[in-house]
Amino acid sequence: MELQVENIEKRYGSKPVLKGAGFEAAPGDCVGILGTNGTGKSTLLRIIAGVLKANGGRCLWRGEDLLKNASLRAQTVAYVPQGTPLIEELSALDNLRLWYEPKALEKSLEEGVLRQLGIHEFLKTGAARLSGGMRKRLSIGCAIAQSPDVLLLDEPTAALDLVCKERILDYFESFRKAGGLLVMVTHDQWELSTCSKLYMIRDGRLEPYAYGGDLRGLIRDLDSP
Repeated sequence: MELQVENIEKRYGSKPVLKGAGFEAAPGDCVGILGTNGTGKSTLLRIIAGVLKANGGRCLWRGEDLLKNASLRAQTVAYVPQGTPLIEELSALDNLRLWYEPKALEKSLEEGVLRQLGIHEFLKTGAARLSGGMRKRLSIGCAIAQSPDVLLLDEPTAALDLVCKERILDYFESFRKAGGLLVMVTHDQWELSTCSKLYMIRDGRLEPYAYGGDLRGLIRDLDSP
């Protein structure tokens, strides 16, 4: 496996949140992480992304520990949090310019990923005036500027309309087909249907989970101790 997340531990003060969480994935996989609020789902993504420091464990990419190699992590991993970390005073285009070289930006807007995400439709709009779906697409567009191998997503299509969800999920499918690896925190049925592997966090650890499309069954499983 190209990505091996092993025995991740995280404590907030004396409270343990992650107690040896781990999973494996390969290029082309979409890993879904389930769990109730406060179980450590977002914490795990933030650790892999380098936003938080773990109290223990490793995150290996092709044998190299991303938690100890910030340069490799920056080349390999992109992270899209639940919020949309955009500069509100700038237009969509100017937000993109912070991340892309001019020629790469022009090409992506004309025939690449940014075109696929539909970002060319609102380039001149100020970030503060963008809809939720536009903001999410722009955040994804900024995150993938360096062509990452691994894309971390925290509930990427939550509260978006169906048309916007479909556009984003279509991009995710293209990303996977090109050899990319997705890891997402999700409870959304559309997102669940795209996952090749599912895990549920219980007591700080990840357990493989099989979802057959029964939403009520999923709710019962989430609610069970």
